[in-house]
Amino acid sequence: MDADEFEAAVAESMATELERLGSSKRLVALTDADLTEERVLRTAADSERVAAATLAEWTDDEDHAEATDIFAEFRTQERDHCDRITDLLEDEYEGDAESVDPMHAELRSLESTAARLGGLVGRALVGDRTHLQVVSFFVNEGDESRADLFRELRSETVAQGERVAALLTEACTDDADWNEARDAAEAVIGAAYDAYAGSLDELGIDPKPIC
Repeated sequence: MDADEFEAAVAESMATELERLGSSKRLVALTDADLTEERVLRTAADSERVAAATLAEWTDDEDHAEATDIFAEFRTQERDHCDRITDLLEDEYEGDAESVDPMHAELRSLESTAARLGGLVGRALVGDRTHLQVVSFFVNEGDESRADLFRELRSETVAQGERVAALLTEACTDDADWNEARDAAEAVIGAAYDAYAGSLDELGIDPKPIC
């Protein structure tokens, strides 16, 4: 299996979940239906902050040299993402260091190199769709500057997924490793979807698309 085949296999197996995570209901779920610019920005900043903390944990205990380097690079990039978002806030941003969403809780449970890389592919697939909804939100608000920022963050997140998928071709030595990576990617997407569906259910909204 190569990087493209891996990403395609995960995207196909989790197609329903990813499609729903890419809907306009995504921001409704993430913000508890508080669709103000300030709440959307704070929610986005929280996600980047938690991602940076996850990657920091991995950087400290990863045995694979190339994976360690890429985790450290992405940690710095996620911190930069958070800073770029919080610079747009009217009030000071103080993220809750103890607050971890279900997707990142799943990521932090991963221990092997293959699983962590696979998990990051899953996160990138979710992040791609989430960032797109934030872009659309600011386009609808008539704020092209903020929309452009999230277009950049989206592109960088997609690139992260592509790079870790490529690294899997070196980190996976047999089918068991590939299966572990795929299981992790699907579990991460599944955790994001379950949280999404649960949030909408609490709001009395059906996560299934209306046909």
